Amino acid sequence: MILSQIEHYWTGRAEGYSQVNQHELSTGQDQVWFQEISRYLPEGKALKILDVGTGPGFFAILLARQGYDVTAVDYTEAMLEEARKNAGALAEKIHFCRMDAQHLTFPDHTFDVVISRNLTWNLEEPERAYAEWMRVLKEGGRLLNFDANWYHHLFDEEKRREYEKDRRAVEALHLDDHYTCTDIDAMEEIARQVPMSRTMRPAWDLKTLRACSGAQVWADEQVWKRVWDQEEKVNYASTPMFLVSAVKS
Repeated sequence: MILSQIEHYWTGRAEGYSQVNQHELSTGQDQVWFQEISRYLPEGKALKILDVGTGPGFFAILLARQGYDVTAVDYTEAMLEEARKNAGALAEKIHFCRMDAQHLTFPDHTFDVVISRNLTWNLEEPERAYAEWMRVLKEGGRLLNFDANWYHHLFDEEKRREYEKDRRAVEALHLDDHYTCTDIDAMEEIARQVPMSRTMRPAWDLKTLRACSGAQVWADEQVWKRVWDQEEKVNYASTPMFLVSAVKS
């Protein structure tokens, strides 16, 4: 089952990925991200927010800092351990749960906001995940999903050339390569098995969300320009991040 393979990979990545989140939380990137997210949050500090695929806890921490009632879920226990450590004193205020993003156990209409980053592409059943996320939203609740066409270069020759151009640019500028500093073979093996690697997005996301929920749905394909730092922009020039947003009607 690919889910166990994915869990094994991210267990090994937990500490390294946590360092990335720690950097974001300590260099002001958290405020850049919150400024973007806050544009879409409903009014009121009493919001109940679900962070799906929290990883080392970046979204959960920056939202809990603002006083929101945050629940953070991840399938990988090692990621949740890193998230608790990164949260520090805030850990007691964040509800951490080990849970499959495709099979949530929360009741219907529980949350005002469901938020996620870099998760959907990595799922075996992304359609089911979207259906679940919309199910647990309250009426009028907002879905915010930040993602990209990660590893599409494995299935598209033009994207492959662009990806290799990114690698050369990173080397020329003496930056850390965000791909080659990971277990790239293991990640590519997973990427070849999950459906989103070969699907052009966010068109797929918009169609899927409209079909499964009838929600008001739109995408922002320029969000990467506002939330990525310069190193990310060079590393991922061929794979820009987008935002898919939906309001449950």
